[in-house]
Amino acid sequence: MKKGSLMMLPLLAVLAWPVLASHDELEKMLLQREQAFADSMEKRDFAAFKTFLADEAIFFTSDGVLRGKQDVAQGWKVYYQGEQAPFSWQPRQVEVLASGDLAHSSGPVFNAKGECFATFNSIWRKQQSGEWLVVFDKGTPGCVEK
Repeated sequence: MKKGSLMMLPLLAVLAWPVLASHDELEKMLLQREQAFADSMEKRDFAAFKTFLADEAIFFTSDGVLRGKQDVAQGWKVYYQGEQAPFSWQPRQVEVLASGDLAHSSGPVFNAKGECFATFNSIWRKQQSGEWLVVFDKGTPGCVEK
C-alpha cells in the first residue's frame, strides 16, 4: 500500500461513521413516524399498519394482551375493515431517551364522530436500520389533549 493511501484511512473512517441525530431531530422523526402510523388507520391501509410493528410487539386491549406482530395484526385487522375508521389518534407528546434508541409517544384517541374518548401510549424502539418500530401500545380511558 502506498504511503498516501495509509494517510487516507483515518479520513475514510470518519466519513463512514454514522451521523447522529440531535435529540430534537430524533423527537421530530418519531413524531412523524407516529403520525404515519396513525395515518394508516385513516387511509384504511392495514398493510402499512403492520410495517410499524416490532416482531415482539405487545398491545394491551380491553380483551387482554396481544403478543407478537402476528397476534397484534390479527387483533387489529377488524379495525381496518369497512370504509370509515372506527377511531383515530393524534400524537401530541414524544420523548426520546438520551441514548436515542427508545421513545414514548402519547396523545388523544377519537371515536368515529371525532370525540376524544381515550389516550394512547406507545413505546418505540429504534432498529439498527434506523427505523422506529412499536414495541408496546396501550390506550387508557379518558382524554388528555395536550
